[in-house]
Amino acid sequence: MALTHNLGFPRIGAKRELKFALEDYWKGQIEEAELKSTAKAIRKHHWGLQVQSDWVPVGDFSLYDQVLDTSFLLGNIPKRFQGNSGSDLDTYFRVARGASSHGDGKCSHAGEMTKWFDTNYHYIVPEVSSNTAFKLNPTQLLDQLAEAQALNLNCKPVIIGPLTYLWLSKVSDNSDRLALLTEIISVYQQLLDLLATRKIEWIQLDEPILVTELDSGWRAAFESAYHTFSHANIKILLTTYFGALQDNLQLACKLPVAGLHLDAIGAKNEVESVADWLPSNKILSLGVVNGRNIWKTDLNATLSWLQPLAERLGDRLWLAPSCSLMHVPVSLQAESQLDTELKSWLAFAQEKLEELDILKKALNLGIPAVQNELNANRRAILSRQQSASVVNPVVSKRIAAINRHLGNRRNSFAERSAKQKDILGLPVFPTTTIGSFPQTADIRLTRRQFKKGEIGAEEYRKRMQEEIRNVIRQQESLGLDVLVHGEPERNDMVEYFAEHLAGFTTTQAGWVQSYGSRCVKPPILYGDVYRDRPITVDWIVYAQSLTSKPVKGMLTGPVTILNWSFVRDDQPPEQTCKQIALAVHDEVQALEQAGIKIIQIDEAALREGLPLRKAEWRSYLDWAVEAFRISANGVQDSTQIHTHMCYSEFNDIIDAIAALDADVITIETARSAMELLKAFEQFEYPNEIGPGVYDIHSPNLPTEAQISELIEIAAKHIPTNRLWINPDCGLKTRKWNEVVPALRTMVEAAKKLRETKEFQES
Repeated sequence: MALTHNLGFPRIGAKRELKFALEDYWKGQIEEAELKSTAKAIRKHHWGLQVQSDWVPVGDFSLYDQVLDTSFLLGNIPKRFQGNSGSDLDTYFRVARGASSHGDGKCSHAGEMTKWFDTNYHYIVPEVSSNTAFKLNPTQLLDQLAEAQALNLNCKPVIIGPLTYLWLSKVSDNSDRLALLTEIISVYQQLLDLLATRKIEWIQLDEPILVTELDSGWRAAFESAYHTFSHANIKILLTTYFGALQDNLQLACKLPVAGLHLDAIGAKNEVESVADWLPSNKILSLGVVNGRNIWKTDLNATLSWLQPLAERLGDRLWLAPSCSLMHVPVSLQAESQLDTELKSWLAFAQEKLEELDILKKALNLGIPAVQNELNANRRAILSRQQSASVVNPVVSKRIAAINRHLGNRRNSFAERSAKQKDILGLPVFPTTTIGSFPQTADIRLTRRQFKKGEIGAEEYRKRMQEEIRNVIRQQESLGLDVLVHGEPERNDMVEYFAEHLAGFTTTQAGWVQSYGSRCVKPPILYGDVYRDRPITVDWIVYAQSLTSKPVKGMLTGPVTILNWSFVRDDQPPEQTCKQIALAVHDEVQALEQAGIKIIQIDEAALREGLPLRKAEWRSYLDWAVEAFRISANGVQDSTQIHTHMCYSEFNDIIDAIAALDADVITIETARSAMELLKAFEQFEYPNEIGPGVYDIHSPNLPTEAQISELIEIAAKHIPTNRLWINPDCGLKTRKWNEVVPALRTMVEAAKKLRETKEFQES
């Protein structure tokens, strides 16, 4: 009898209940007990949605981030946060956000944040050194287990494995992370022994680094760790996802664990090999439903290859999503406005678990037991394949006509830069922001009223223009050199463009967690993409009419739109990306023709989309760079092209970033204390750079001394005549009473440094 289980469930809530509770707690509007009560209710509800699974995950729920949870489970709390007053929860949020939850004025720089493998989820990077001492702190996990056991659930704790935890960690003293292996193994062993006493039969240890390239040291570490764990009185399900095992396949199969999970979406060609290699006493868990995208599974096609395997493995076969379902929305139930046909093609988290249940019944009870469900699934799959709304011949012809000249600027950066400096007349250390300004309750209300038809287009435009006027005036009063219109009309940097491009649809409540309480609604890219009307031109032109200072045209780049959407799985991603690139190209051309001198095309997700294995990088980077260049490079030399990237390691792709040939790149560096700039120094990056000096993901307000120090560090890596000053990212999630003093401090720091002899002579 095949069994089903889940690797993890969305924790934010179908209506973002956790988001709102967290933000109320941080504002001091609710107490810790109420926050925990809300979290408990969400967990109970979500477990109820998973009852058809034979094993329900526990420990996948987090108040902020599962990697940060693991750090606290292991007692690995950075020293700067130890000894603070307040509860353990307050310390937890200090690490995540850099500040006390209730504003006691004690601030430290928050833990560094970066992307979880090749997803748009951000985690708090663990900090380790040669002196790190681990100490088991299982209270949170045990509390959640007690809740689940009280509901008579068949519990499977979910924990990040020790090797992946160390691999994700940042070493502060250049020591070897693997030198900590013995100590961390000891703490995991204590945890396994403790869970065994709580009558836990299975534990899921997530080791996604097994789908990456590992050297001999890391492979040996896997063997050492898991041979130690083999003595525990608990069964380990070693869980891999996000791709194929490749050269780690035999290692994963040979490790002394009770079961192995394989991502059968990303590694379908390895299923037979793993089934052959895996010893006959081990469970094989197969991720047969895509945990990262929202298209219905072709259940009939899946059963065609799964049935022979089920007959061979019997009760050794478990079925699951390919990875945690935290990367998809909770349920389709709230989507009353989606096109009926298109909706029939989709499956969110709850529907994916229903798909698993259908597969299980088909294997265990026979096809007739679920014939109606399989017939309905077949109709949905055929409907999508045959739909006239998916393919547009005009778009296909335009893609075929792309040539190398489309992605090239007319002249070199040096020639362009001279023209741009003459036209723009900017000082040394020009100051700017990344694009968005605070999205107030009034702005969000106006957008809702307009969408619901409660106000007309003229009233909507009037209110938005008023907000743009306020943003321009505020920036002028602060003394910023290059301004933005503030993006009040945009709900999200990707969703907004999806609403204005053919080939996309958006959801009402398709929320996915990005980090902490921050949620996004990834648009659904179902068909060929094209732009049939201007998107941003009117707003930017209006903003420019209000000031003599340059105002940036603000666009999202094709790679980021692709990576932050639920994309088509019926054609290669590079084909889809080129379609988006042509649409962005059209908007860039329109902005230039309207007189906009600076155009920023954000590619925050360029690094995120990088394949997990280096052998596959070049192919991705080639088409990703080409897509950006198609979108950006058809402009005159005098038009300055900016791009923005955040929360990424740049060292390995610095040549690709240079190949974008953007005139200015702005990047996140505040949390890393400018460490990321080392890549730009060693490579001798030729163009202009704006390293972030203000961490906008923390409520902490930077001091002038802190910003000046960061600028001085940046000036050691980048010549001052190519250095811009800006925040790390957009300001939409912050409040005006935070943004104004922070930007004023940033501008004053830049002005004072311009006057110093050191920088005047450089």
